[in-house]
Amino acid sequence: MELLLPHPSNSSPLTVLGFLDRAASVYGDSPSLVHATTTHTWSETHSRCLRVASTLSSSSLGINRGQVVSVIGHNVPSVYELQFAVPMSGAVLNNINPRLDAHALSVVLRHSESKLVFVDHQSSSLVLEAVSFLPKNEKPRLVLLQDDSNTSDIANMSTSSSADVDFLDTYEGVMERGDSEFKWVRPNNEWNPMVLNYTSGTTSSPKGVVLSHRAVFMSTVNSLLYWSMPNRPVYLWTLPMFHANGWGYTWATAAVGATNICVRRVDAPTIFELIDKHQVTHMCAAPMVLNMLTNYPARKQLNRPVQVMTAGAPPPATVISSAENLGFNVSHGYGLTETGGLVVTCAWKPEWDGLGQDERAKLKSRQGIRTAVFAEADVLDTLTGKSVKRDGVTVGEIVFRGGSVMLGYYKDPEGTAGCMRGDGWFYTGDIGVMHPDGYLEVKDRSKDVIICGGENISSTEVETVLYTNQAVKEAAVVAKPDKMWGETPCAFVSLKCGDDGGAVTEREIREFCKKKLPKYMVPRNVVFMEELPKTSTGKIQKFLLRQMAKSLP
Repeated sequence: MELLLPHPSNSSPLTVLGFLDRAASVYGDSPSLVHATTTHTWSETHSRCLRVASTLSSSSLGINRGQVVSVIGHNVPSVYELQFAVPMSGAVLNNINPRLDAHALSVVLRHSESKLVFVDHQSSSLVLEAVSFLPKNEKPRLVLLQDDSNTSDIANMSTSSSADVDFLDTYEGVMERGDSEFKWVRPNNEWNPMVLNYTSGTTSSPKGVVLSHRAVFMSTVNSLLYWSMPNRPVYLWTLPMFHANGWGYTWATAAVGATNICVRRVDAPTIFELIDKHQVTHMCAAPMVLNMLTNYPARKQLNRPVQVMTAGAPPPATVISSAENLGFNVSHGYGLTETGGLVVTCAWKPEWDGLGQDERAKLKSRQGIRTAVFAEADVLDTLTGKSVKRDGVTVGEIVFRGGSVMLGYYKDPEGTAGCMRGDGWFYTGDIGVMHPDGYLEVKDRSKDVIICGGENISSTEVETVLYTNQAVKEAAVVAKPDKMWGETPCAFVSLKCGDDGGAVTEREIREFCKKKLPKYMVPRNVVFMEELPKTSTGKIQKFLLRQMAKSLP
């Protein structure tokens, strides 16, 4: 048998891009994308993606294989199509959070060396400002996404252009110039990079997660299996596509011929309206979104069950219970940008059906067990490196090993080596416990990350800004539990001699931060202390501050 070697017929590189070819054949006349008054079929989506990919790789744009193309936009049809079109051209797809401020955005654009940026018309002024910070020879060219826009948006963007910025065209213009018979660029090797996702808007040290075609394929198949997604579901896009490519569902929905209901603004009235209008069967949502739905004054019982996958900040059992009372069937998962999506889910057992609602919700709030396609997940003692006791009490660091783990951090070999270590594990930096049944539960997030409404906030970045205030002597930022957002940033500050809480107010600190940070990163609470608690070595004791934050109103 050792003479039987791989052959081109049995070793085609794994990639999700072929899902779209199949969708056009199997689900060709079925709706693929629905947004406002726009509806596309899978045949149309397939043709449009090929045409965009064709133009990207043409001599007019000159995007070469392996170069980065960025997308800055919300959950609209063009952003969905670009999840296929960009890698189909051989380029590397880079989704960027449109909620970043201009400075953070410019850092990501420069770090990624993006050659072309597709810009949602509502983010055009933000992107123009971000690009203005870049050296002339590093300014990417721009293309305008027109979904639900009008001609004045295009005119405004055109008049804002300058000699320093090359505005190429609109998205529709790029698409119309393309060839629908284009043979898309298959990866030479399944380990070729396909996606570059940034974990946050950290300005000091941006972490660009590089995922291969193989990793994306594994995570996408994972997403279909652990949710038992049927053919032709109706999927509501309440999860941002820029969040780890929508946990892989940008590609998974093509595999099963789903109808993708796009929504630019996520609020309770819109979600309930679209669920009824389109008979939605599936949606993903951060715990904050579930909480918003359950607290909506005009909420009503769903006419039919809706499957919901939630992840992000650990969801309180009460939120899960309240959502299920409305008719949502909540599943819970856990993953990171570095794993391409969810790799641990709370797989449900039939024997749990007979438990009380509160007990069921408590079980569902655990992160769970590795998915079928993922190799291993464990919780290791941080000192010995051995597996912790399966007692639901002993804490350790959560570690992973599997096919969807990233290739590494872009331009950051030290950061890569720090989490992908010699023992063969990927270290998440998250603290958890392992229960007797083998289900893990996250007990605390990484020390410098706050999960606010699904957004990752680096506490270190917020602290860096606070320290630039001349009145601040010490600053520490921790997560404060919040019913709506899951967690919000809470700042603890001590002032320099001569300043006190009367001279510098909480409002002034918050206004100071608003000038330097995106709105969602600004501390919601500022607590003044004479001295921050420290260990004998001078390290601030954040675990004490977290306890104090929990007691705040």
